[in-house]
Amino acid sequence: MTRYHYHLVDVFTDRQFGGNQLAVFTDGRGLTTELMQTIAKELNLSESTFVFPPEDPKSNFRVRIFTPGAEMPMAGHPTVGTGFVLAREGFVEASGVETTTYFQENVGIIPVVIKFKDGAPDLVQMTQLLPTFGPTFDDRQAIAEMLSLDVEALDENLPIEVVSCGVPFIYVPLKNLQAVKSIRFRLDAWDRALKDFTPREIFAFTQEVDNQGSTVHSRMFAPGLGVYEDPATGAASGPLGCYLVRHGLVPPAPTVRIVSEQGIELGRPSFVQIEIDQENGRITAVRVGGRVASVGGGYIETSQA
Repeated sequence: MTRYHYHLVDVFTDRQFGGNQLAVFTDGRGLTTELMQTIAKELNLSESTFVFPPEDPKSNFRVRIFTPGAEMPMAGHPTVGTGFVLAREGFVEASGVETTTYFQENVGIIPVVIKFKDGAPDLVQMTQLLPTFGPTFDDRQAIAEMLSLDVEALDENLPIEVVSCGVPFIYVPLKNLQAVKSIRFRLDAWDRALKDFTPREIFAFTQEVDNQGSTVHSRMFAPGLGVYEDPATGAASGPLGCYLVRHGLVPPAPTVRIVSEQGIELGRPSFVQIEIDQENGRITAVRVGGRVASVGGGYIETSQA
């Protein structure tokens, strides 16, 4: 039997038992793709990551990310959480107050900035791909039924639009906080409406918030990936920031700073920090980050590797 040790952390929170849970296997050598997928399903967290020696000379680590249902091309809270664990365990050296390391993920090389305080990792920030927009989804009634809302709860002045910074999501703007909190996600309506549409992941948000300092209040549903509702979605937060900038929902600035509060309805409050750089009306950089809390760890014992 071979033991594979993992660290359990909560991402996009500064305290235990908030944010989004993540298991980080700092040494995945010997594991097959099939076994990594099986382990992710066994742990049944939103995502688990497996770290390998770099394959690309431009990277420091090869990082593979799995939900219980699929391997991801890239993801936010796994990247941020893995950066924290690698720094905390000494795989990334603290050189001053800030260090940049590079992860090879399935979309390519992801820069990860780790900011230190008193020699310990304090905040982790990843750079995402520049956004792509479209298509729009025009059947607003179908989306409303999926969310168990009246169609009037959807903001008719904004599009239901696909945006991607490496992973695409459907962004659904709602009028107010009550609408977001009232969502009861219907799998039957979701499957019927999006059977022939790509992507199928739904990100609903409003500009009304629970917490001072937040910009938007968000919820994300990804049953096709084995995640009914996600407490915090970093891969969706970069595109969210791009959506807000594109449609003039945040004040213009060379660097727009946004905080998305998510996971509150699940009892796991999460705060995702988003930065969007602009030049001459064009988005030039997308960064997503936050804090991470260490919870514990364990091991998986298997004879299959």
